[in-house]
Amino acid sequence: MIREEMKVGPKGQVVIPSSLRKSMGVVPGSKVIFELRRDGVLLRKPRTDAVKIFERVAESGKPVKAKPEEYVEELEERST
Repeated sequence: MIREEMKVGPKGQVVIPSSLRKSMGVVPGSKVIFELRRDGVLLRKPRTDAVKIFERVAESGKPVKAKPEEYVEELEERST
């Protein structure tokens, strides 16, 4: 388990530590979800909407150059 303490800035902003960003695959422009829980706040990535991705790819007319292991990882995440 990765655990880090960060300081809240004057505008209520918190920097997500790089170790957590890397492990979650969060990059600039990524969307995240904050979920209030009884014992704190949960930060997670939203599920990928495959239909929207395929529609966007189809509309662009560009070829897809994805690696098969990316699909395997996505399917594994969805099955848990």
